[in-house]
Amino acid sequence: MEQLRGRIIDALKSVYDPEIPVNIWDLGLVYDISVGEKSVDIKMTFTSPTCPMMEELLQQVHDSVVAVSGGRDVHIELVWDPPWDLSRMSDAARLELDLTEQGW
Repeated sequence: MEQLRGRIIDALKSVYDPEIPVNIWDLGLVYDISVGEKSVDIKMTFTSPTCPMMEELLQQVHDSVVAVSGGRDVHIELVWDPPWDLSRMSDAARLELDLTEQGW
């Protein structure tokens, strides 16, 4: 299961926010990944509930995870609590976007 979880994370790293040159994993948009025998459940959010690319990104996430899931059903739950903030970003994402601790 851990190997599959790693492949899922790699797949999520291939999905980029079209407005920000950082993948959704490093942006901290994925809150939880649960891998079961028959399904993969993902809880994720967006930087804003009014994201104009929400449906397209959800489809990209779904498709990328299905491709590595080993035939499991993939379910994505969109959550808004806790709200996303800059602290959820990886150090690599902060560097890519030139965000230092002083800048946020």
